[in-house]
Amino acid sequence: MIIGIFSSSICIPKEKTMKLTGKVALVLGAIKGIGKGIGLALAKQGVRVVLNYFDWQEELDVLKKDLAKTGQEYLIVHTDLRRVDRIQGLIDHIIGKFGRLDILINNIERGGWPVVHGPYVQDQWDLEMETTLRAKRWVFESALPHLKAGGDGVAINLSSIAALVGRSGPGGMIFNDGYAAANRGISLLTETWARMGAPEVRVNEIMIGFVDTRHAQHTRGWGLLTEDQRQALLEHTLLGRTGTIDDVVRTVSYIIKDAPFMTGSIVRLDGGYVLGGDKVPPMPEGVL
Repeated sequence: MIIGIFSSSICIPKEKTMKLTGKVALVLGAIKGIGKGIGLALAKQGVRVVLNYFDWQEELDVLKKDLAKTGQEYLIVHTDLRRVDRIQGLIDHIIGKFGRLDILINNIERGGWPVVHGPYVQDQWDLEMETTLRAKRWVFESALPHLKAGGDGVAINLSSIAALVGRSGPGGMIFNDGYAAANRGISLLTETWARMGAPEVRVNEIMIGFVDTRHAQHTRGWGLLTEDQRQALLEHTLLGRTGTIDDVVRTVSYIIKDAPFMTGSIVRLDGGYVLGGDKVPPMPEGVL
């Protein structure tokens, strides 16, 4: 018997790289560090960026100068996103200025360091919940209709591996209970929002480990750790180093431009910290 092989008449569309020129992105926590790095990278690729900030006012002039070098139209907005009643106003301001919103970088948090804050108090717990978790939720709620309107919207939640490791191991000096709990909640929201946004909006999450300006070298808490404590963190990380802002920016860029079939995913960007520094032993001879 000869079995004929026929080409299918079904056409599977080829996904294209997302074109960024003319898009509008809202980046939270963008006055410096990771948020600023993402905002500048998007602006350099033709995106009109809206950078929101609350504190670190002394960094504002430098941010403006760096944005001006991109030659791209931008908007910097000061908003306390813990005030839920002000969030819709932020989104309305963006639509009034640019007429659209295509990308949301949900990068807002308050990371509680036990080595910095000492004993846990209710005010610190509340600060982490209302910033790291609650603000993200209401920003997404207000942005979603506009992300959907463009037909190819993207939302990226930035979270922490504290969601997985909590106050344990070498990270116990860095992650407190409330911060860890808030970040675990983000992962649930990511999956729910992916369902709410589909098919017009892709929602993904980057779960960050110890990165330069977030829980690593250029933070106040890092300087409070002993040399042995810092070394323990590195030895627990398979790649033997902390991350950089560029590591995060590259991952954000990949999700936005080159991962059109990815939604509801959690990308762990931690250099292998969650896996730990234990080596794989050689296979034993066995007895059979």
